[in-house]
Amino acid sequence: MNEFLVNIQIEWPRDLSEEKIAQLSVDERQMAAELAAAGTLVRMWRVPGRRENWGLWRARDATQMHQIISDLPVWPYMTVSVHPLAQHPVDPVYT
Repeated sequence: MNEFLVNIQIEWPRDLSEEKIAQLSVDERQMAAELAAAGTLVRMWRVPGRRENWGLWRARDATQMHQIISDLPVWPYMTVSVHPLAQHPVDPVYT
């Protein structure tokens, strides 16, 4: 599996109801829990004061990573940047 550092920013449309946002948030958390249990979503960090997060994700390749991200319930309201990661020779995990 390959690792990806993913930045997600969420922008809710002004005309989206609070009820819809609440339901999407519940659905998103449920899917995130399933992805974490499967080992796809490894870590997640919130950016304080923003609707933004950074996460460490695992996928077979960039195509699968795109599919996973685009299947998220909040996908239509997200701006995403995906950074593929490579091993570094001084990473303590590998030395």
